[in-house]
Amino acid sequence: MHRLLLISLLAGVLLMAQTVGAQEAAGAAEGVSLTIFNQGTALVQDRRVFDLQAGLNTLDFTDVASSIDATSVTFKSLTDPQGTYVLEQNYMYDLVGMSALLARYVDQVITVTTEDGAQFTGTLLSGRGGELILGQADGQVVYVSAAKVRNIAFPSLPDGLITRPTLRWLLQSATGGAQQVELTYLTGGINWTADYNVLLNADSTALDLNGWVTLTNSSGAAYRDALVKLVAGDVNRLPDMTAVADVMMMEARAAVPTAAPQVEQREFFEYKLYEIQRPVTVGNNETKQVEFVTAADVPARTFYVYDGSPPFYGYYGPNTDQYYGRTGVTDVQNWLEFTTDADGGVGAALPAGRIRVYQEDVDGAALLIGENRIDHTPKGEMLRIYLGNAFDLVGERTQTDFRIIGRNVVEESYEIRLRNRKEDQSVEIRVPEHLFRWSNWEILNASDPYEKLDAATIEFRVMVRPGEERVLTYTVRYSWP
Repeated sequence: MHRLLLISLLAGVLLMAQTVGAQEAAGAAEGVSLTIFNQGTALVQDRRVFDLQAGLNTLDFTDVASSIDATSVTFKSLTDPQGTYVLEQNYMYDLVGMSALLARYVDQVITVTTEDGAQFTGTLLSGRGGELILGQADGQVVYVSAAKVRNIAFPSLPDGLITRPTLRWLLQSATGGAQQVELTYLTGGINWTADYNVLLNADSTALDLNGWVTLTNSSGAAYRDALVKLVAGDVNRLPDMTAVADVMMMEARAAVPTAAPQVEQREFFEYKLYEIQRPVTVGNNETKQVEFVTAADVPARTFYVYDGSPPFYGYYGPNTDQYYGRTGVTDVQNWLEFTTDADGGVGAALPAGRIRVYQEDVDGAALLIGENRIDHTPKGEMLRIYLGNAFDLVGERTQTDFRIIGRNVVEESYEIRLRNRKEDQSVEIRVPEHLFRWSNWEILNASDPYEKLDAATIEFRVMVRPGEERVLTYTVRYSWP
């Protein structure tokens, strides 16, 4: 493997002199902006200055993303938009590499040096499958294993091979001189996510929140000192992505930078847009984080849920199977809730992302108590996060009676036991019950008050003291035509 790497490096040295001219033709950078969707796509706007001549020009735009969607490319001269226009556009991505060089040099003469110093010059007949087959001038055919090769000498760089992905235009320009041009395109390989760290106080009544934007770039290009905007929301994507590019281009040109915190949040169409208020360099194959939201002393509470009834997927017909719904669940879930409202809450919308919750121990060290993901959450909503299962709380749910009263009537009874093994803490446990047999139901009796949450769910809220076992019971009747 290291021998093959050496061959590629030697080929790169051989081509260095020829790539200098292409770099000089890339144009002087004037600024780049990135609008990144949290769906793995970004809109790139790249401005550069080129010296054009009057008439026809061939213009190479290098250092574009290798993950570019070539169908989304838009070219515009900002200096002379009426007099400069594109006649032809090509995306060139046949990059230099050993396999590409060997494929281009079939039927041409190369020189191969093996690790023992032997040298063979001949016409390359095949370079596939880790083997080199050369036809020599005297008619002999030489086979050389790629594992034995130390060096391959190619006379020159074949036409069509390039060192970097390149957009090439054939332009018509009315005048000569320096022109500022703008390239806009969509690319994959760039994504952003939101990551949140929450520190819950010792008595679980308040929290501090920090939100970070995490940018990941594997698009094949670096973006230096870029104006970065992040779009949060579920943007519908079509096979033809040009429409999305057009909408985002209009927004980007209308935006006016203002003095603001590190990340400014604002509305854009039906989405949230976050603009980093300073230039950011996003390197290729790099992950970068920027803080975008903070909140301190946000009122919060933890609560417990024992959900031992079967999940409800909708009514498809009366269910008269006595044994359906026995889940055997004993875990009591632990949840955290707080509001994103400005009044006593975070005061900001929270894009979808991962949230980690920590709590301080007696020695001041913060320990992880739960991790989950949140969906896009507008400002003013209650946010509930599942943290895990409580160690000292246990639930048991038992069907105590099942009766088929008639052809279209069923009654059943349940007993739910809740045990609190904590030493000194009383807890409230919420107990949702999913009424899954049929849509027409009636609670005949219940040991504790309950609330009807929706057409198929009731919920008990039971306070359980330390060391106590609480038992709640209820009977439900189902009937259908």
